[in-house]
Amino acid sequence: MTADDYVEQASEIFVLSDSFIRIRQLIDDEASTIDDISEVILIDPALAGTVLKLANSPFFNYPGKIDTISKAVLVLGITEVYNLVIAYFTTEAFKNIDANQDYLDEFWMKSVDCALLMKFLGTSLGMVHAERLFILGLLHNLGELVVHQITVEKQRACDSHDLNLLPWVKQQDVLGFTFGQCSAELLKQWHLPYSIFAPIRDQDVEDLSQYNAETQLLYVAKRIMSRNLVFKGQDLDYSDLLTKEDLALLCLDKSMLDNAVDYCDLERLGLLSILNPKASMLY
Repeated sequence: MTADDYVEQASEIFVLSDSFIRIRQLIDDEASTIDDISEVILIDPALAGTVLKLANSPFFNYPGKIDTISKAVLVLGITEVYNLVIAYFTTEAFKNIDANQDYLDEFWMKSVDCALLMKFLGTSLGMVHAERLFILGLLHNLGELVVHQITVEKQRACDSHDLNLLPWVKQQDVLGFTFGQCSAELLKQWHLPYSIFAPIRDQDVEDLSQYNAETQLLYVAKRIMSRNLVFKGQDLDYSDLLTKEDLALLCLDKSMLDNAVDYCDLERLGLLSILNPKASMLY
């Protein structure tokens, strides 16, 4: 089976709601207003509540209180609110997956860590609207859930804690594609923007210098997350998963990576408690 085959089967199981489709249509329509978008979000109380919780969380660090959806759109911008909507509906789409809860908790913890690392490093590098980068980290490995649902034995065969056989290399050996490539195919199926699915598709490329900053940043954040969670307990250094050349492309140093990890440890529980409350119970 190819990544397309998996996504074709998964698209019948993991479906984004009509509300998401309507919001996406409004955002694509230049004639739509903030009120138009706000009204559709308000139709879904759980979505509206999640957007407001995220908007008021330390993740955005807005000095005032955002108490209405229209204010959230006005203050954060349409793109940021759209990203929050994507985050909500993505976690909702996978709620009915046939998987062990411990496995799902660990999966979402890795995704949230990658999202937080992306946001912190993007901010540290002065990237404009760095908060938008969190969606790349959050969605970067959805393909794993797709493979788990369709052929759980192959997903388990891809599991690796061996530094000499990195997980994404083993995925290629077992499946003929990586979870990242499968993630990108699903996001394309959902008609998400190219700016989201392209870095996710390319997160395991060999020559980073040929790709944009978002792809480079996801490559780095994923490997920091892997050092902390996938290879937990092995006392690895950053250099075990990242070369000096990788870091030089983004002008990153060890101090910035340490600060990113500290930020992740500080904010993980808050973000998990909003996006996946069950996983937050791990802490």
